[in-house]
This record gives sequence, structure tokens and C-alpha cells, in this order.
Amino acid sequence: MLTNYRRSAHQLAQLLYEQGIRSQKVLDAIALTPRHLFVDDVLQHKSYQNTALPIGLGQTISQPFMVARMTELLLQLTSPSAKILEIGTGSGYQSAILAQCFEHIYSVERIKALQWQAKSRLQKLDLFNVTMKHADGWQGWQANAPFGGIIVTAAAAEIPQALLAQLDEDGILLSPIGDREQHLVAVKRQGDSFISEKLEAVKFVPLVAGAID
Repeated sequence: MLTNYRRSAHQLAQLLYEQGIRSQKVLDAIALTPRHLFVDDVLQHKSYQNTALPIGLGQTISQPFMVARMTELLLQLTSPSAKILEIGTGSGYQSAILAQCFEHIYSVERIKALQWQAKSRLQKLDLFNVTMKHADGWQGWQANAPFGGIIVTAAAAEIPQALLAQLDEDGILLSPIGDREQHLVAVKRQGDSFISEKLEAVKFVPLVAGAID
């Protein structure tokens, strides 16, 4: 399995390069990360396809291209030393890629079962620079603010104000925004102003308020 996974992960990284991902740091993280560990056993045969997959409880593991794209954008717009807040830990796959590209990640997940599973997976991969919290993602993580970068892995109708308030000066927030039609949006903080840019069309599960055990 180890040999097969390494070959499959490298092939996935090559596919993402062909689709426009250019950050070598991101491509290396994709190639080194065993995505099959982040999905249910019955879906492992699909784990290195460039597609989103269900992980239970109404959630998904994002398409690898989108994971790579959002990570690459953060690297372009911030720096590897930036403190990153992730809203929506989910399976932990996006966390794993971020952890290999930035010094420290703070990740919030509203569903406790998913958070514990993700924490276990990251520990098995010796990724210990991710601090996790079970809480309402709409509220961010005020105790560790401000953040140089915030990445939201579920779509809200509008960006939660609490997240904007937790951006550092010149910080960047990346989030899918919209209901039936969603777009990836980049927001930069400049003092008390926020400059937003609409990027490509995307499709994510909804960003639900509240936390559940």
C-alpha cells in the first residue's frame, strides 16, 4: 500500500501542476500526504482522484485542486511565517497541507467527532504544528487573533464579521461565498477597511453556525 500510495500521490501532484498549481511547496505537500488516510475505507480507491468525497455527517473532503489552490493563494498573499486560522477542520486533509506550508495552523471544527478524527490523523503523520478547537467557526478564535491568513472551507452567504475582525493588518481571508452560486473570495485588511476580490466559481458545503458534540 505504501508504494502504491506514494505513486498515486505523486501522480495527483503532477495532475494539479498540469491544471495550473505552480507552488512547489504545495505540490510537494500533496505528493507527500497519504490522502487515503483521510477518507472512509470504502472510498479509499477514489482517494487520489481529483474529486471531493463524503466523510460523513454531511461533510466532504475537498477536491485536491481546491485544497492546493487555496493554499497556494495564501502563500502568494501572506508568508510561510504567517499565523493561519482554518475554519472547518473536516477530515484534516486541508490542515495537513497547510501544516507543511506554514509555521503554525489554528483550526476550528464545529463537529467534535470530526475534530478528534482529524487530530488523530495529523498525529500519525507527525504534524504537530496544528492547534485544534471544537467550536463555532463563525466566531473564529479570538484568543489567538490576529491572524495573517484565514481560510474558510465552507460557504457562507456573507463573510462572518468576527473573522474579518480577527485579521491582522494586511492579513488575507479566503472563503467561498454564496448560496446556490458560490465564488472564492479574497479579502485583504487595510486598517479598518477590507478590500475584496471575487475569484473563481466553487462549490462547498454550507458554513453552519453553532457547535455540536
